[in-house]
Amino acid sequence: MASRSRGDGNYRNPCLTMHQPWASLLVYGIKRIEGRSWPSPITGRLWIHAAGKVPDPETIKAMEDFYRQLYALDGVTDLKFPEHYPVSRLLGCVEVVGCVTSEELASWEDIPQGARLEGLTPFCWLCEQPQKLLVPFEMRGYQGVYNLEKRILEGALRGLSPVEAQLPIKFPLPDPRNQLSLKPGSLKKSSNTSQSNQTSSPTLKAAIEGARTAATQFSKKTYVGPTPGFQGQGSNINDRTR
Repeated sequence: MASRSRGDGNYRNPCLTMHQPWASLLVYGIKRIEGRSWPSPITGRLWIHAAGKVPDPETIKAMEDFYRQLYALDGVTDLKFPEHYPVSRLLGCVEVVGCVTSEELASWEDIPQGARLEGLTPFCWLCEQPQKLLVPFEMRGYQGVYNLEKRILEGALRGLSPVEAQLPIKFPLPDPRNQLSLKPGSLKKSSNTSQSNQTSSPTLKAAIEGARTAATQFSKKTYVGPTPGFQGQGSNINDRTR
């Protein structure tokens, strides 16, 4: 079982449990922004664990349609999705390089257009360098950011494989000399109105609304937190998570 260590900011091997399909989309590099109602407590490697609820076909379709539309804004029309969305498994990891507000993300002209529209929650965790486990580990997860148990970590490190994302992002630092400079309030908000023009497409609007609807199925029942999502603290997550 994963360690319950949390709350004091002492994250040695931080892990986050997410519902499917959001968990796999992040590990496969398709999802580049992890949306939360709270700012990221860590910078660096974040392990991703899939909660126990099997995603229904409608949810998978809604999220895949959402990312197809976002990537199409940047010229990617053959987006490859995971073949499976396993549950109750440690899937891999990403590098969290910073956190900004959704308003900052939406007006950030230095990143692809589609990525600016991923931020559907107050805080946006910026994720790079996805790696997946060749054989996902079965384990139990917890609410919030928690530390992986040492034995699980040791096995996971041996089974990581880099993911070749179709449109990876290297998020530019406001201060290249400071690796921790990407934080809420660090970006200048642009007056560019291009975002409203991007979302004027009926197809894109429908995809965004579908993604919101898919995520809100969890917001009143549990707080594991897909994008958009909200997350509580301290509760155990098992195969009954809904």
